[in-house]
Amino acid sequence: MIQLKYLLFIFLLSGTAQVFSQQLVYTPKNPAFGGDSFNYTWLLNSANAQNGFTDPDNDDFGDQTELERFAEDLNSSILGQVSRSLFLSEFGDEGLQPGTFTFGSLAIDIFETGQGLVIDILDTNTGEQTQVIIPN
Repeated sequence: MIQLKYLLFIFLLSGTAQVFSQQLVYTPKNPAFGGDSFNYTWLLNSANAQNGFTDPDNDDFGDQTELERFAEDLNSSILGQVSRSLFLSEFGDEGLQPGTFTFGSLAIDIFETGQGLVIDILDTNTGEQTQVIIPN
């Protein structure tokens, strides 16, 4: 009789129980990988809060006195005028023309390509090199 009660109880539970399921779908959190774009601010703030590194070369503008800022601005203006006068004396009113030029330790090579005007600048003292492309 006891076994019949257990069987009846199990039968009633299995008959009345409903099972619900759904498909599991992965959704990324990072907006760079298809996640919700509203997560961007939270992720950035979280990363910045965990970042313990500081830039040792960070020159804050607020650390300079007015006299230091004035001297820096004056130096920049003088160098700008010198570079303009060098440019005009070397290239004239025609502007940049293809050729090879030397300014102190800088060797400048200017030539035309399909991309536009290419300017190669080489510091002969250090070997550092840069390239500027002016599109057509």
